[in-house]
Amino acid sequence: MRYFLRFEDLTTGLALRLSIVFLITAATLALYQVVTRFVFGAPSTWSEVITRSSMIWSVFLGVAVAFRHGAMISVEVIQTALPRKPGLALFVISNVASLAFFAVLFWQGWAMTLRVVPQRLAALEMSIAWVYAALPIGSVFIIIAILASMVRGLQGDWPAPHDAEASQ
Repeated sequence: MRYFLRFEDLTTGLALRLSIVFLITAATLALYQVVTRFVFGAPSTWSEVITRSSMIWSVFLGVAVAFRHGAMISVEVIQTALPRKPGLALFVISNVASLAFFAVLFWQGWAMTLRVVPQRLAALEMSIAWVYAALPIGSVFIIIAILASMVRGLQGDWPAPHDAEASQ
């Protein structure tokens, strides 16, 4: 398990760095689009497409990082309010449900990416499949992060319930 957790550290670190690059690209090109449209009166035809595509990639890669850090919308309030064993059971059930969702997203994203290979992005001479590939690739990163989260949780690295007496 130790090697898997190291592997997950590497993959999630890669997802974080790529997500940052895509977000910077999107922000920079969005600013460029605004300047060319409203300052020069000649909007760029390609920057809006790349901005949107970069945002999609940034989101799908960033979700893995969010799972890694426990920043996804979750049932944590309920988990920590419950006694440890039922809370841990809820933690496992919610992660298994997330795994199922992202497995389906991977499968469907892969199929959709293959279907759109012949289509071209507007204003660019490249396949729209490069944008759709964010779904299956992001799902792989997310699935790895969820599995590692479950391993950590089952090893005891899971938040303990709040002590009601200590807070009074």
